[in-house]
Amino acid sequence: MDDAEANILASLGRVRLCDLAAADGLPSDGYKMCVSALTQSLAQYSAAVVELPPADGALVRSGLDSARLFFHQRGYGSGEAGGGGGGGSGDAREWCKTSGYYADPQMWLEMYDFRPGITPVEPNGVAELPPSGLPDMFSVLGKVSREVLDAISFSLNLRSSTFTELLDNIPLRSQEVSSSVLSACCHSRPSMEGAQQHSVASQDDEQLLMFSDQENQIDKTLLTLVKSDRSGLYIKDLQGRWILVDGDLGPLDIVVYPGLALYRETAGYVNPAVHKTEVGNLQECMFGRCSLVFKLMPRSVARLSGEEMRAAGHGVDAQFQVPILVNDFMQTEHSANQLFPKNNEPSPHVEQEASYNFVMKRKKEGRKTKALPPSKRLRLEAQRVLKERVQDIADKKGIKLRFCSLRDCESHIKSLDRPCENIRTEIGWPPGVPFVHPHDLPNKAKLRFLEAYEPGWTASQQDLELSFTEP
Repeated sequence: MDDAEANILASLGRVRLCDLAAADGLPSDGYKMCVSALTQSLAQYSAAVVELPPADGALVRSGLDSARLFFHQRGYGSGEAGGGGGGGSGDAREWCKTSGYYADPQMWLEMYDFRPGITPVEPNGVAELPPSGLPDMFSVLGKVSREVLDAISFSLNLRSSTFTELLDNIPLRSQEVSSSVLSACCHSRPSMEGAQQHSVASQDDEQLLMFSDQENQIDKTLLTLVKSDRSGLYIKDLQGRWILVDGDLGPLDIVVYPGLALYRETAGYVNPAVHKTEVGNLQECMFGRCSLVFKLMPRSVARLSGEEMRAAGHGVDAQFQVPILVNDFMQTEHSANQLFPKNNEPSPHVEQEASYNFVMKRKKEGRKTKALPPSKRLRLEAQRVLKERVQDIADKKGIKLRFCSLRDCESHIKSLDRPCENIRTEIGWPPGVPFVHPHDLPNKAKLRFLEAYEPGWTASQQDLELSFTEP
């Protein structure tokens, strides 16, 4: 592990579960610091580390040992792929019914899904024997995920237990089946088909890192918790870098990251983790890489609407304002490129060069429409630069920033929690300094602010304008 990666690992938010436990009355300073560390890590790295109590940590470690033995004793055959009670049917409509053993040769993955309310059976009709301890671990990890979810709701200033309507009953009622699922997973077990090929590739180049075919995976969960016996989970951070998030975990540590359902319910304020799993460099391990993955899922009959975000005074984009049934949401295809188009945009330097070339091309072709006066172009450019400055501040602090419209602010004009005021407070905007919204910042104030922020900015823009007008 290089120094840069070690620094990133060191800066991942690490919190103790006992510190995340909410209590009646005013929040303690310790609780607020713990929630802040958690949410900042989720914003910056899309992941955080939670330290379990000793008893729960011991239970999870014993569960990993049980899963490792389960897969080692079980022979693999291609005919088992997709078996075990529909564990791998691949049908999006069956997302809340998966249970039992399943193998995916293309991803070098075997897994056993434990879902309370369903008893998986073998193809011959005999009940499957699962890895031991799954019910107890399901209960422990379910509690952990709900504590983390409550902490996120606190950070967003939402009412306590905001997400309760989305979740299963505790405990499940008669005839109910759990929406959440606990999966015991095994990557790259030597007996898997294709293991020999990727083992040879790893031997040819010891530095070669091999990943599963699906490198940009996004879980459709509220939260996902992962505990592995070997490192290999990579998550893309705010800067677009792949970060190894489980490379420096203690025996009681577990990784948590948000999913697409939480992104949808919080109207985009909590970004889902884009992740991939390393499946190479395991040729010397007879057990492969074993993991326990708990996925906190919303109920299939619930709706994702973002209503609580609006009630708390947060600005909500149009794409999140139409409620969607969870069952429909789970059957809709989502990709990282669709969710985060900014990741595919050119850098600011490339954008500036492209903008210059476009202007020069229009000058050569000769425009029939009347050009904007230099003063107007200068003010528009000032507005653009100011927004970039504010966005830079927000990115460094890991804040999800939205530039609300005039209509949004007018509807909150007499309210202390109007969107503009929330953004000012979050990024620490200096009191008395005009903000970047068109309705907040007079034209001349834009230029004066930029001159104070960047002396000589106006003159440089005027020189650039003259260079455009010269023949």
